[in-house]
Amino acid sequence: MANADDGQPSNPRVGTTVEKYNDDNMPRPGTAVVASDDVQNPGFPPFRPRVADLYPAKEREQERRISGLFFVSIVGSVLAVAAYIAFPIIAGDIGSVRINNLLLGIGITLGLLGIGVGAVHWSKSLMEGHDLVEQRHGTRGTDATRAKAVDVFTLGNKESGFGRRSLIRNSLIGALVVTPLPAIVLFRDLAPATDPVELLRHTLWAKGVRLTKDPSGTPIKASEVTLGSAFHVIPEGLNDLHNKLEEKAKAAVLLMRLKPEDLNVSPERADWNYNGIVAYSKICTHVGCPVALYEQQTHHLLCPCHQSQFDITHEAKVIFGPAKRPLPQLPITVDADGYLIARSDFTQPVGPSFWERSL
Repeated sequence: MANADDGQPSNPRVGTTVEKYNDDNMPRPGTAVVASDDVQNPGFPPFRPRVADLYPAKEREQERRISGLFFVSIVGSVLAVAAYIAFPIIAGDIGSVRINNLLLGIGITLGLLGIGVGAVHWSKSLMEGHDLVEQRHGTRGTDATRAKAVDVFTLGNKESGFGRRSLIRNSLIGALVVTPLPAIVLFRDLAPATDPVELLRHTLWAKGVRLTKDPSGTPIKASEVTLGSAFHVIPEGLNDLHNKLEEKAKAAVLLMRLKPEDLNVSPERADWNYNGIVAYSKICTHVGCPVALYEQQTHHLLCPCHQSQFDITHEAKVIFGPAKRPLPQLPITVDADGYLIARSDFTQPVGPSFWERSL
């Protein structure tokens, strides 16, 4: 179509014309874009039936193929659980780690891909394939709206064939039920084999055990702990153990010195500090993060994970954050050589409060 004024072509965009164009076929400055009111809705393109729409045999073939993918998902999930049990990780054997991870990954991949690919293939080959337009309308909780929702679900069931295609439906349900099993087995295996309260009630601390610097293991004299200082502490002999990381996770302590008059000590803890030197568990009572940030001016300990704060002047009580109980205090004193030693183990379980729930 040519423009009546200068023979330039009209704007190729549907529904608009431009009076004048420059050499680059762009509107010249100052020209107006005029919208057309007679553009008709082109509608949808003609529906092209799929093979499954034309031939019942092909429809059944696609149905079997989709169900096969769902069965592959079931087999993959069962394989992941079986591989996790049959090929356990052996401490110190890197080969067992590789084979366990490989088989576990293959099983979980098959379990997830089977469901995903099967669902996509179902929607493309068997579900209703006509184009549609859904008009916008107000969503109100009226009886008519609820009835319409029921109609929509009924129509969706009819178009997808979920209600009448029992083979696909049952295999999909089976795949969805079996797929979470690997995760359940893996997460259940992370739980302690024995009562976690008993595991956390006892640490390496005992009467006479010296407090040593972390990680060197050097004993600490009371004279070395100055006002405002803080020491990361482990029990003497910890570094000689083969499972030192597990024991350190329970026995780690933070040592600080305050003015004795700044401490508000309950009668039963009167001899748990030495000249203002106090020791508290580093394991946060929220979820077990290390409480390692000490503020000298306020005498507050801060957990960096979820911002729980503990007041050392009041026996590490919680003053902010999600933690529910104070940090356990380690009773301390000094030996004949002036080294700091423990009076006993912690008198309560260390670590998160939720471990104290009965199993």
